[in-house]
Amino acid sequence: MLNINNLHAFYGKSHVLHGVGFHVAPGEIVALLGRNGSGRSTTAKAIMGLVDCEGEILWKGKSILGKKAFEIAHLGIGYVPENREIFPKLTVHQNLMLGQKRSGQNGRWSFDDMYDMFPRLKERQHTEAGVLSGGEQQMLTLCRTLMGDPELIIIDEPTEGLAPKIVELVGQYLQTLKQKGISVLLIEQKLTIAMSISDRALVMGHGSIVFDGTPDGLRADNYIRKEWLEV
Repeated sequence: MLNINNLHAFYGKSHVLHGVGFHVAPGEIVALLGRNGSGRSTTAKAIMGLVDCEGEILWKGKSILGKKAFEIAHLGIGYVPENREIFPKLTVHQNLMLGQKRSGQNGRWSFDDMYDMFPRLKERQHTEAGVLSGGEQQMLTLCRTLMGDPELIIIDEPTEGLAPKIVELVGQYLQTLKQKGISVLLIEQKLTIAMSISDRALVMGHGSIVFDGTPDGLRADNYIRKEWLEV
């Protein structure tokens, strides 16, 4: 579904990604792990056309390199950035409306689906998003992205700063996506949740992929964990 080969990315003269390559198959959850500054978020931004890059990014066999972010989103790739980027003066329901792919066109997800998944959002559907808690805003961002009916979702640090109960909800959310056949590229610091729900794990270090294998394989690889993950 998503295939990346020899990807290089730049911020001005700063060379951040160095020949990154991996794939995400249909209905697969792939965890992209690594320390802060390893290039994980830059990889997500490169896929979405938000940074200058070179190499090959294929979506269903066709190149999306050089396309604008909204064009990539319309092709079926959803992106949940780390900073959430909700619309604070709009209500929860209005934020979800903005996520809809096309006016008048029904996707596989409805407002009721979102509210069933996160009942707290239903309770606050008429509340301005700016007054929601961090956990509620994260739920809203996840659901708004789903309303665009993506086939792949790239999620950057969805559990950052969240209470354990909300982290558990996010884990359930990701499992629900998999059951619906949606692929997930999960950028995450918390190894426990990433390793428990992922089909494959990638580890980044200094802008390159240093491990690509199963969660069990990563658990067994003491060198990779100590060298590239543990603080």
